[in-house]
Amino acid sequence: MPLRFIAASLAAATALFSVTHAGAQETGATPDWCGSQWGPQDQAGAANRLTSEMAKRAAGLVTTGKTYALSIESNAKTPAFGDRGIRIVVNQPGSVGGAALGSNRATYNDDFLAAHMGIGTQIDGLGHAGQDHVYYNCNKASDFAQAGGLTKLGIEHIPPIATRGILLDMTEHYGADPVPAGTAFNAQDIEAQAKSQGVEIGEGDVVLFHTGWMQAHIADAATFLGGEPGLGYEGAQYLASRGVVAVGADNWGVEVSPGDRGAEAMSVHLELLAKEGIYILEYVKTEELAADDVSEFMFVLGTPKITGLVQGIVTPVAIR
Repeated sequence: MPLRFIAASLAAATALFSVTHAGAQETGATPDWCGSQWGPQDQAGAANRLTSEMAKRAAGLVTTGKTYALSIESNAKTPAFGDRGIRIVVNQPGSVGGAALGSNRATYNDDFLAAHMGIGTQIDGLGHAGQDHVYYNCNKASDFAQAGGLTKLGIEHIPPIATRGILLDMTEHYGADPVPAGTAFNAQDIEAQAKSQGVEIGEGDVVLFHTGWMQAHIADAATFLGGEPGLGYEGAQYLASRGVVAVGADNWGVEVSPGDRGAEAMSVHLELLAKEGIYILEYVKTEELAADDVSEFMFVLGTPKITGLVQGIVTPVAIR
């Protein structure tokens, strides 16, 4: 893909954003659900719960030192929501046609990435999902959602996450691998599986669900994206009541699809991100943890420090 084509595509996307955003109609009302318990200037959400003591306790869970990469590889073939995609352009500055640099004939490769940040293993920031153009902590889209990047709620505000991770194996709970699409995990299911695995969800935790969905279906984009088992609305409320920092799963959207709230769209995203400031981790690679019967572990994640990103491609790590 020529660089001039990429530049033209970015320009077109910026123009499209400007047109569609200008057409958005905000009511002007401030809903009663949107205020943050950490104050009107807060941009970190549930990450405020993280403490050095939580990191130390999580480190105490490390007994074998085995590490697990919780991310998949992302490329042009990765099934992705909507029209998302990724392209890499490699060039060889000063090296084309057999040329080289200096008396020692040094050569090198550079690359240019044109990609949606919501592809593959990703974290959804607090500026990702809103209700009627109102986002976390009462931020209105017209005030912060700019074509050149978010001026508030970008993922640069997420601190390093080092805390306890919990994996709940829902294939065990339902006796099905993969769990069927449309299966919603709610409080009773979550509590039952946590009890079965001998863990209790607590403040500052990152909770991951293993459904077998990605492992079974990612090679078939139509099936993978056509629906999924996942977190239900009441389950999201339950996890918020437990004080978790982030919720993730081995599927494309974390929440159940079709949803369990009738005609509502993205109800779990809105409950977690917009209302509770809890981060969402999608396309999490959970099968190795599940195969080793790992229930709790040290979870470590750093996010891209690119100002104004809505979401980011990430590589979370579990250590047991």
